[in-house]
Amino acid sequence: MAERTSKARQILLPTTAALVWGMAFVVQDICADAIDPFTFNAARFLVAAVALLAVCLLLRLKKPERTPTPGEQKQYRRALLLGGLCCGTALAAASAFQQAGFSAGTEAGKAGFITALYVVLVPVAGLFFGRRPTAQIWLAVALAVAALYLLCVKRGLTLAPGDLLVLACALCFTVQILLIDRFSLLVAGVELSCVQFFTAAILSALLMLFFGTTPLTVLPQYTWPILYMGVISGALGYTLQIFAQKGANPTVVCILLSLESVFSVLGGWLFLGQRLTGRETLGCVLMFAAVILAQVHIPMKSKD
Repeated sequence: MAERTSKARQILLPTTAALVWGMAFVVQDICADAIDPFTFNAARFLVAAVALLAVCLLLRLKKPERTPTPGEQKQYRRALLLGGLCCGTALAAASAFQQAGFSAGTEAGKAGFITALYVVLVPVAGLFFGRRPTAQIWLAVALAVAALYLLCVKRGLTLAPGDLLVLACALCFTVQILLIDRFSLLVAGVELSCVQFFTAAILSALLMLFFGTTPLTVLPQYTWPILYMGVISGALGYTLQIFAQKGANPTVVCILLSLESVFSVLGGWLFLGQRLTGRETLGCVLMFAAVILAQVHIPMKSKD
């Protein structure tokens, strides 16, 4: 029973995160022309951090089953601070590189495809940590990459200077996913997410001071979009990611998180009146096939 519940958690949580992230593309499209990337990131990360801080304070009111020793408390705080700083730095860097790629001229579709290449980079990086994905998982990864190409890349895939920045974004997201895989086992997911967002907010605010071009007086006009990005896409989405990765195969979670591209296409169809092309429909089908393949165990024939 417990194993079945854990399996359901590892499917439902990252899928929900992918859904709220996919819908966030619609919100980002609303804000992109009015707010520069660094100001936008600083605002949404700060909102996410404050929202999670409130949740952390409420959870602290609950009496723990066992009072930890002073040594255990010190060790926990050290792991929480280190994990939050590392994950938040990777998140802030990924967001900054992605937005810089947009500014350098990378098309949104191509940027989405290159960013989502973490679905390949995570299992490759995992090889250096003793994680060896099965042939079935590698096939699911290949299907996911093919699906992302069909969903995101409308023209031939050529490498431009801005694309290198977005590739750096994918590398940063890979690092962030691997860091969460490490620290989610040591500290509470909500607290890790909270420190992560405070770190990302501070770093984004520093970048805003040097490169921001949007007056802060503009932000109140976009209160609801920023609240969605901060509370739903940020606080909820990334916390679900942390809980989903706790004790799970990070490659399988990445494939589920890459459903973000499918949901972004569906969001454009539902809310922006964008029609699904045959190419995008095929991409959705391949992505769902990759998800199913990653989840269903196919027994291999044993050699006689």
